Amino acid sequence: MTMTVKPPATSRKPRIDLRERPEIVLVPAVFVVVVAGWEFLLEPLGVEAYVLPRPSQIAASLGGQLGDELFWRHLWVTLQESLAGYLIGVAAALVLGTLISQIRLVERTLMPYIVAFQTVPKVALAPLFVVWFGFGMTSKIVMAAVISFFPMLVNVVEGLRAADADRIQMLTVFGASKAQVFRLVRLPTALPFIFAGLDIGIVFAILGAVVGEFIGAKEGLGYLLLQTNYNFDISGMFAVLVVLSVLGLVAHFLIRFLQRRIAFWAEDSRVIGA
Repeated sequence: MTMTVKPPATSRKPRIDLRERPEIVLVPAVFVVVVAGWEFLLEPLGVEAYVLPRPSQIAASLGGQLGDELFWRHLWVTLQESLAGYLIGVAAALVLGTLISQIRLVERTLMPYIVAFQTVPKVALAPLFVVWFGFGMTSKIVMAAVISFFPMLVNVVEGLRAADADRIQMLTVFGASKAQVFRLVRLPTALPFIFAGLDIGIVFAILGAVVGEFIGAKEGLGYLLLQTNYNFDISGMFAVLVVLSVLGLVAHFLIRFLQRRIAFWAEDSRVIGA
């Protein structure tokens, strides 16, 4: 009797269908078209470099800044301020959002004050934070925490309230405690909302830190922006803006990566309170 041995099946990576994911081509294509048009149309249109520098000039300025040790010091300061403020704002929003979603009295008592505070322009608060907390990092951390708090809070509240009432009732009938209902139903339902709040909040935290540095600081990317403005270094300003944009994109994709690993059952992010 003869035996035939089948060769082991080779695992193939799934091919990406561009018809389903056209953005894979469109995103870099749009970037190339915009940058090329920006580079080659400014001179025919008579736009001077001190008004709008070319991408090549911005790239040269960015390369010079990346080679400067002082630039990395400014970047590190802004990262510390943004991350610290972000963590504080997220933690406060998680705690308060959970209380508001579960206890109606807390919502009726605190939400009017929270909404009223949210309507105050945060730029107007920045000078007060400098007066109260000084010119150091603390005032920028507070600004980053305040500006990232509200989007996270709204998403936490709405996410915890979006749980299926029938599932909650079924678990309650079978004797599940409130903690078990929270862990098995409310939290999984809220996770896509929470990650949406985290996504918005990290960008707002960077924005808050930079705004705080505008008002009063001796280091940070916001301070560097002001210095390039005072020196009329327009290409240098654009270079710093590019760095800030890259920071926001990296933070955004990091949050999305974590969401796909943790809340993998959620197909779409839900964004509330942006």
